[in-house]
Amino acid sequence: MVFFFNSNVVSPPLVLFMGANKYENEELIKWGWPEDVWFHVHNYSSAHVYLRLKNGQTIDDIPSSVLEDAAQLCKANSIQGNKVNNIDVVYTMWENLKKTQGMEPGQVAYYKDNLVRKIRVEKRINEIVNRLNKTKIEEHPDFRAQKEARDAEERENNKRLLRKQKEKMKEEEKKKLEEAELRNYKSLMNAEKMSTNYDHDNDSDDFM
Repeated sequence: MVFFFNSNVVSPPLVLFMGANKYENEELIKWGWPEDVWFHVHNYSSAHVYLRLKNGQTIDDIPSSVLEDAAQLCKANSIQGNKVNNIDVVYTMWENLKKTQGMEPGQVAYYKDNLVRKIRVEKRINEIVNRLNKTKIEEHPDFRAQKEARDAEERENNKRLLRKQKEKMKEEEKKKLEEAELRNYKSLMNAEKMSTNYDHDNDSDDFM
């Protein structure tokens, strides 16, 4: 089961989601999308909160108000982190999450620490948490099917882009050949390079 929340501090609202338990979190880790941004309370057990970016967006494009929503959601869903002030919430792209053999369900490391960012949360803000909880819905998505469909669509898009690039290259090559042929033709038609029978000392029509 996965919980979805609308971060309506922006228009249109952005969707935050998290697994109901560590096993659902494990599925999200396994079948996440490259567009997913992962949030977690630093040094405390907490929910894994995700934000799915749109195509072309980067982690730098996330509005500060949405970052605050995600951080408050993490804190509110951390047994220990919810009880203390001045905690950090870390966030990074899904592709930077690393699973190694022997890790517990829901446990992750990072491939590159320098790609992990932090946001400080001084205290729980109930107004934010209550606003998000009012939009909360529960679903049972098929993570694997969604990821496979996403990857299949990306492969088709890449094939389509490759075909367009090849067509463009063919058109450019054709254009270059036509321009070269035109230059050759103009060169042949240049009056300075044309010859007549006068050029060969033949000034008579007589054959005898």
